[in-house]
Amino acid sequence: QLQVLPVPRSAAGLRPLDDANPAGADILLTTGGASVGDHDYVQEALKAAGVKVDFWKIAMRPGKPFMYGRKGSLHVMGLPGNPVSAQVCARLFLLPLLNDMVGLPSPAEATATLGTAMKANDSRQDYVRATLETRADGTRVATPFARQDSSMQRTFRDAGALIIRPPLAPETPAGTAVPVL
Repeated sequence: QLQVLPVPRSAAGLRPLDDANPAGADILLTTGGASVGDHDYVQEALKAAGVKVDFWKIAMRPGKPFMYGRKGSLHVMGLPGNPVSAQVCARLFLLPLLNDMVGLPSPAEATATLGTAMKANDSRQDYVRATLETRADGTRVATPFARQDSSMQRTFRDAGALIIRPPLAPETPAGTAVPVL
């Protein structure tokens, strides 16, 4: 059962966590407000409500300000406010948790051939939006979109795969096998 509760615009106005969970939810999911800006008060409010934050800020793109914690048996996930970042984090963290809770396997990584060359990667793991084509010979080809700005929702909508680029990956030529989700 999904329950959506509105959240006030200030940390002082957040309800105590027990009041926001009258049905005994398994997961509390927030979006936005978990970074470090003037209006990012979710982490502070969750800690004040007794949530033990296990980690916050991860070395990935998009989705760096992702947060995870627990209060008793309640899983608490703070997704980034950027829609593409939130969707990638939901795919990587929320979907496997939900599948585990109901006894389903999580979607596994696959392999595809890179359609165009990719530049070297920095110190974060990237999840690069790409089209996915299956050719007549059965070869799957993942071609990254030229622009990967995390505000570009259309490329997420049009993507058939996320190419997984590990931290410090070297320049990769077209035709190389790459892991994809």
